[in-house]
Amino acid sequence: MSYNREDREMFDAKCGDCGTDCQVPFQPKQDRPVYCRECFQNHKPEPRQGGGRFGGRSGGNDRGSRFGNRDERPREMHDAKCGDCGNDCQVPFRPKEDRPVYCRDCFQNHR
Repeated sequence: MSYNREDREMFDAKCGDCGTDCQVPFQPKQDRPVYCRECFQNHKPEPRQGGGRFGGRSGGNDRGSRFGNRDERPREMHDAKCGDCGNDCQVPFRPKEDRPVYCRDCFQNHR
């Protein structure tokens, strides 16, 4: 079944900014303003940092995850020994015996 925008039921409304009559694809509510296509551009929310609507990663050094800000939930840390320098360190996952774990400094050499 294909979806065609032309089949969508449209409702009459009046733009809350410029007063122009327009049509929208939802039933307008009396307690919320409706905007025409041109005025709507002025009311779009700013993009959230951290990846947008579905939590995807954006460019740069954004360390967001699909579960929101990592600071919102405590991470369980596990003790480990670095496979390169031998220093004790902590990692945010349970180390496996068959795979080496690297401290923060040595990990940069293995990326």
